[in-house]
Amino acid sequence: MENLTSVYGVGLRRDHYPYLLEKPDTDIDWFEVISENYMNTEGRPMSVLETIRKDYPITCHGVGMSLGSAKGIDPNYLKDLKRLIEKVEPFLVSDHLSWNEQNGIRMHELIPIPYNEESFEIISNNIDFVQNELQRQIAVENISAYFNYTSSSLSESEFLSLLTQKTGCLLLLDINNIYVNAKNFQFNPIDFIKNIPKKSIAQIHLAGFTDMGNFLFDTHSEPVHQEVWNLFETSLDYIPENVPIMIEWDEDVPEFQRLEEEINKARNIVKRGNKNEARKTSESLL
Repeated sequence: MENLTSVYGVGLRRDHYPYLLEKPDTDIDWFEVISENYMNTEGRPMSVLETIRKDYPITCHGVGMSLGSAKGIDPNYLKDLKRLIEKVEPFLVSDHLSWNEQNGIRMHELIPIPYNEESFEIISNNIDFVQNELQRQIAVENISAYFNYTSSSLSESEFLSLLTQKTGCLLLLDINNIYVNAKNFQFNPIDFIKNIPKKSIAQIHLAGFTDMGNFLFDTHSEPVHQEVWNLFETSLDYIPENVPIMIEWDEDVPEFQRLEEEINKARNIVKRGNKNEARKTSESLL
C-alpha cells in the first residue's frame, strides 16, 4: 500500500457526482469507491470515477467478494475486480469478513461467520487465493452482526489477528461496527482494539448507527454518534499514525459539505490527540 501524507477521506456516492465534477476545493484527501459499482462497466459512473481519480487517490472497497464462502472465490468476480484495479490504481483494496453467496444466489447482506477453526481455514485459503490472483495485499473489514454462532471458539478480534498472521492480509478497522457489536453483545470495545495487531491496520471507517431501542443497527444513515467519536479518540493509542480515515454515509446521503464537517471532526480529534501526546512526551523529559 502506498503511503499517504494526507489521510482523510469519504465515500464517493452518485449524489455528489455533479458537485465533484465542478472540481471544487474540498477538505477531502481521497475517496473510497464501492468496487462493484464500477466493475464490468464503461458507463457514466466509470467516466466520473476516472475524472475524479485524476485529482484524488482512491481505495476500492468491495461488498461481494464473499471471503467466508466455503465454495471459494468466484474467479470471474476477481477478473472484473482486477480490471478495475488496473484501470484506477487504488492505494488499497478491501472487503468484509463475511459471506453473501449460497448455491449461486448472491444475497445483498454481509452475513457473519462463526469464529472457529473450520471457518479460519476456509477464509485464510480464500484470502491467500485472492492475494495471489491480485498480486497484492487486501484489507479485511470487521462487520456489524446481530447474532452469534454457538460454534464460535474464538473472539472476532482473535480471529482477525490470526488471519493477519496466517495470510499477511491487512485490516480495515470499522470503529462504528466495533461499538455497535460491543453494545449489542456486551463486550469491551477497547479490549477488541487492543487485541488487533497495530501494524496490520491499514484503514479506519467511521459511520453512524441507528438506535432501534433494544439494539443498535449499523445503517450508515446518520452522523457519527458521540460514543463512536469517543471510541475513535481512545483508539488513537492503538492504531498507526497517518492511517487513512474515512467517513461512510450510504443512506439519506447529505450534501457534500456535511461529509466534510464529519471528516474534519476526525481530523481535529487526531490533532488533539497528537498535541496531548507531544505534551506528555515533553513532560516526561522534565
